[in-house]
Amino acid sequence: MTSILITGIAELVTNDPERESGLLGVIGDAAVVVEGDRIAWVGTLNTAPDADRRQDLGGRALLPGFVDSHSHLVFAGDRSAEFAARMAGVPYDGGGIAVSVEATRAASDDELRLLVSARIREMRRQGTTTVEIKSGYGLTVADEARALRLAGEFTSETTFLGAHVVPPEARRDRAAYVDLVCGEMLAACAPLARWIDVFCEPRSPHAFTGEESRRILAAGRDAGLELRVHAGQLGVGPGVQLAVELGAASVDHCTHLTSQDIDALAGSPTVATLLPGVEFSTRSRYPDARALIDAGVRGALASDCNPGTCYSSSIPFVIALAVREMGMTPDEAVHAATAGSAAALRRTDIGVVRVGARADLTVLEAPSHLHLPYRPGVPIASALDLTALP
Repeated sequence: MTSILITGIAELVTNDPERESGLLGVIGDAAVVVEGDRIAWVGTLNTAPDADRRQDLGGRALLPGFVDSHSHLVFAGDRSAEFAARMAGVPYDGGGIAVSVEATRAASDDELRLLVSARIREMRRQGTTTVEIKSGYGLTVADEARALRLAGEFTSETTFLGAHVVPPEARRDRAAYVDLVCGEMLAACAPLARWIDVFCEPRSPHAFTGEESRRILAAGRDAGLELRVHAGQLGVGPGVQLAVELGAASVDHCTHLTSQDIDALAGSPTVATLLPGVEFSTRSRYPDARALIDAGVRGALASDCNPGTCYSSSIPFVIALAVREMGMTPDEAVHAATAGSAAALRRTDIGVVRVGARADLTVLEAPSHLHLPYRPGVPIASALDLTALP
């Protein structure tokens, strides 16, 4: 197996808690040895071992690849007019999802595959090396299963989100749709997914109540799926407490929380995944990341890339928003977008640079991770393609 010694690393972010160099485990004048798809050695350049090949990064920073633990990439259609309407003051209530459902159902497999592939390439060009992909724009048995099959061509982190919203044709009988999600739809989708998710948002007439969400999550757990929850996007609700009670890996949005919600998260392993691109795109209040961090809640950052409330795949943009708008330090934001999001996926092999971890790395056209929030909108991050190294 060929080994590659990567040198010329001005700053290496490891996220390794065994390194006594702050939250990010930073090493200056660093080197990394990669063998195959794994990290084989990490340290300073002056102690680096020999390797079969050598690549000099020329004084750039190297980080664990960004982990995007919340995305909705399997969709067709365009909702830019909806965005423009929101900027003019029309509030978001989840109803626009039906527009994407109609377009996605009408698209062919090949059309959807090409769209997802382009979005994945876009993410890698901005430093994302792992992405979770949800279904949720089909909302029929066949269309949800199709979305998961396509998502599975690009990631192992696939999430069944048949409980995204109640589709228009089912709104006269919500109970029947919940029965479908928990029954025939789940049976068809569980073999294609690792996770189940639900949009628990009683303030939206299109999403699901606490009791509906509980039933859906319990059915998914019984089918062998791990749990995720959308909660607290539009207002305070039961989703956070439900996620903690059921042992969900992550509860996402967390824009509106009570002190009891924060206490529950602080006393649990459930990760609070914040999605500030949504607040930017809906002109809504941002989550209070500082309150969560100060309470000891484990946090993550993700894009929520979707056609309606955040059509951005940029984790560097998310990091900049987290620092500027949510009270996070640059170190906290970078950690949340790497190790934090890895924890939200219950993964220990990504989001970190240490021996045995996956060699999923992101290089910056800059000497330090501080440039991510310092230079918002500038394309300085990209996934390191080891196969392209000379």
